[in-house]
Amino acid sequence: MSDIEQAPPGVDITVPSPARMYDYYLGGTDNFEVDRAAADKVKANMPEAGDAAWANRGFLQRSVRWLAENGIRQFIDLGAGLPTMNNTHDAAQDVAPDARVLYVDNDPIVAVHAGKLLAGSSGTAFVTADFREPDALFDHEATRKMIDLDRPVALLLVAMVHFVPDEDDPYGLIRGYMDRLAPGSYLALSAGTNDRQADRAVGTIRDVYAKSTAAVHMRTREEVTRFFDGLEIVPPHGKAGREVAYIGEWGAEDPDAADSDGSRWAYCGVARKTA
Repeated sequence: MSDIEQAPPGVDITVPSPARMYDYYLGGTDNFEVDRAAADKVKANMPEAGDAAWANRGFLQRSVRWLAENGIRQFIDLGAGLPTMNNTHDAAQDVAPDARVLYVDNDPIVAVHAGKLLAGSSGTAFVTADFREPDALFDHEATRKMIDLDRPVALLLVAMVHFVPDEDDPYGLIRGYMDRLAPGSYLALSAGTNDRQADRAVGTIRDVYAKSTAAVHMRTREEVTRFFDGLEIVPPHGKAGREVAYIGEWGAEDPDAADSDGSRWAYCGVARKTA
């Protein structure tokens, strides 16, 4: 069967999708030839792309488990993407079976995929919404039913904000989201960086994603740290202070061993809203 015959209604497979490319990096099957070709161009100059994707996935799972262990029972996973195993609700509900997870994405194929993935799952829901339109998310019936804004919530922005340019004011948007959440809520975020990376690899990434449905905007350590302004950053591991870390290091038993080439392509952090 051809890709066109397999494509769900409303899904454009003539342009690469970052969500489907991410799925391909992770070894998934919810992608098309256009996505694989684009991802292979990235991998040609960034052979650690798969390692980076898995390091980011590991940060998501470890941070969600930590949040659940520290009493969080409500999660909003913005830019949830396509991965099919060890998802946010799996990690959260393994610790706290009563945890509730609201998945959010604006990619139509993610909505199709989520409908199948979440069928029969308790404590989960999916909303099609854009990060840039918080009112649409918070006013959605599923959000009002799933999330109690009077109680702490974990807002997850994992490998998402590097698809948001500065002109869309991601810093202001995140402050706006956190302003709506109760004290004791958390922000867990990872974002791509070009710090100390080869110009050729960075250029390839930018060129490939510029031709996809979302261009990449990588940021420095200082710029990623700024996303946590006004929040109390959690030390990423026992050897660190209250600071961001590479994605492989956060929550790792041995952060030195976790500091892989792929890990260094993104910074991450978890921070608490204290008031």
